[in-house]
Amino acid sequence: MSLHELETQLRPIFLAALAGDEAAYRLFLDTISLRLRGYLRQMLARAGRTEASEAEDVLQETLLALHLSRHTYDAASPVTAWAHAIARYKLVDYLRRSGRHAGALPLEDEVDRLAGPSESAAAEARLDLARAMEALPERTRRLIDQVKLQGASIAAAADAIGMTETAAKVAIHRGLQAMARFLSKRRRPP
Repeated sequence: MSLHELETQLRPIFLAALAGDEAAYRLFLDTISLRLRGYLRQMLARAGRTEASEAEDVLQETLLALHLSRHTYDAASPVTAWAHAIARYKLVDYLRRSGRHAGALPLEDEVDRLAGPSESAAAEARLDLARAMEALPERTRRLIDQVKLQGASIAAAADAIGMTETAAKVAIHRGLQAMARFLSKRRRPP
């Protein structure tokens, strides 16, 4: 199945799932799981990891993240690109936790090709944002994700990471500044 066909199939299913259709949500998860499993196995193999259980671990983390982040999906963007971006983010986290450098993964991977030639500026901006987040230290990235993207309080996010609230505020502020610098460098003409 081509990416265009997959997007054409999954988009209405996911939109129905977002509207509360449980059967559509199950179908979406089953279908995207097949695609993401192959993607994760391929990326783990590129990073020198060949155990199938690793791909399953990352897949489960990805499916959980998809579930928790479904409210962030922008209906104007491809659902396959959104899902793959989350899978890549979880893959990078997994590799870092397991002591592997995520630099072995190409920046221009399948995620970039998923949106196809009609990729919108909003989809590009989300991809830039994901790359800017990847450049941050893990604790800072987790704080920004919890507070700015998931809507958690600074106190709750700080507690979950084992930081004081003041230290978390400083880390978030510095992380956002670093992201702004990263993004401004990417937007400058050559």
